[in-house]
Amino acid sequence: MKDNDIKRLLYTHLLCIFSIILSVFIPSLFLENFSILETHLTWLCICSGFVTAVNLVLYLVVKPNTSSKRSSLSHKVTGFLKCCIYFLMSCFSFHVIFVLYGAPLIELALETFLFAVILSTFTTVPCLCLLGPNLKAWLRVFSRNGVTSIWENSLQITTISSFVGAWLGALPIPLDWERPWQKQIAR
Repeated sequence: MKDNDIKRLLYTHLLCIFSIILSVFIPSLFLENFSILETHLTWLCICSGFVTAVNLVLYLVVKPNTSSKRSSLSHKVTGFLKCCIYFLMSCFSFHVIFVLYGAPLIELALETFLFAVILSTFTTVPCLCLLGPNLKAWLRVFSRNGVTSIWENSLQITTISSFVGAWLGALPIPLDWERPWQKQIAR
């Protein structure tokens, strides 16, 4: 059973990585002058969409959480709406946190919000797919030794790794030599 779960988990992660790679190449077939560097905002939206779609499909197909108590249509619709609200709340929460950590409030608000969306895509969407809108389950998984399955362990690792990667990705920002005070020092 555990080997089967490990294989399914491996395939799930490989397909998510493949979706990120596809989000680099597929838009260039349909959009004129598409470049990640020049149209990075468009790419962030496309990448977020690809990763979300792949996560939803994979978690529906693989079904790591087989203990669904209710299967009525109204319960599913309510759960889906709660998941959408949680996703939007996480996007706005990350945006506020980024602004508090020094991101421009007004000048680059769209870029900051899209970064919040992409971070929510890599952290909140897998949590919603695996655990649903159950905050008690979220607290259990992210508390110390609260993991009960390999899927939850993977969820914990990928979520923490996404946060650490976002934090470490900000380290080279001071190396941007386009700032006026850096140009004066370099002369």
